[in-house]
Amino acid sequence: MDLSLDRPGDFLFVRRVAPNAITVVDRELTASFLLAPERAVEHWTVTSAQALDESHVDGILELKPEVVLLGTGFRQQFPPAAFMAGFLRLGIGIEVMDNAAAARTYGLLAGEGRRVVAAFILP
Repeated sequence: MDLSLDRPGDFLFVRRVAPNAITVVDRELTASFLLAPERAVEHWTVTSAQALDESHVDGILELKPEVVLLGTGFRQQFPPAAFMAGFLRLGIGIEVMDNAAAARTYGLLAGEGRRVVAAFILP
């Protein structure tokens, strides 16, 4: 059997998700961050889903998403309604899931060429 490594070359991808770190391509990130297909924004100042508010929406919108995936850590935790409403008012979809599910979904959507932004919360 022949095996070959198939790497997505057109976008930044998540290689590995651990409880306290996420590896993007070959770089391990240990603090919360935003990920778009062409750019990662490190040191996002969020440490829990409950800490999110309307002021965090603008930083994500700068990446021009059509859909936002919020990875809330090891377990799914819903943020305050005001944070969610900031996207919904603009017609931008937002989905909340644990980091592993957000990474898988991000990979699928980015691979399809969609304007997806994943916001990963790490403790």
